Amino acid sequence: MTSRTQGFTLIELLIVIAIIGILAAVLIPNLLGAQKRAYDTGAQACAKSIQTAEATFQIDKQAYFPIAKTAGTATTGATVITGNDTNGTAVAGTVTYDSLGISAGCQDKNIGIVSTMTAASTTVQGSYSIVVRDTRGSKSFTITPTSIAGS
Repeated sequence: MTSRTQGFTLIELLIVIAIIGILAAVLIPNLLGAQKRAYDTGAQACAKSIQTAEATFQIDKQAYFPIAKTAGTATTGATVITGNDTNGTAVAGTVTYDSLGISAGCQDKNIGIVSTMTAASTTVQGSYSIVVRDTRGSKSFTITPTSIAGS
């Protein structure tokens, strides 16, 4: 009696390896793109948080607060925001990220925040334009009092 074990042929194994290779080639770029989209979503959430904080500050103080943060520097919720608001009044030393309700995601060292403040006059209410970007993502988000736009 001859005993013969059944197994996979070389062709069958090569076909399976080829299928796995094709799937990997299709999925890996999508997974890398998903990571960038996640960073962009975090920056967008930070932008929305800043816009909400600006609106709240505007209701309370009739002005917008200055905010800026260089990418590469980490902050904490206790980081004090300094500078003059759009009415030209110095922001008090107790105004922090936490006190304004700005999300913790904005404190990440990879988030950069650049603001342009327009001072109020007797005829025009002050305004702002703030750009938020995560250095690991691919989009920047521009915040104004009325909108958030991604580019």
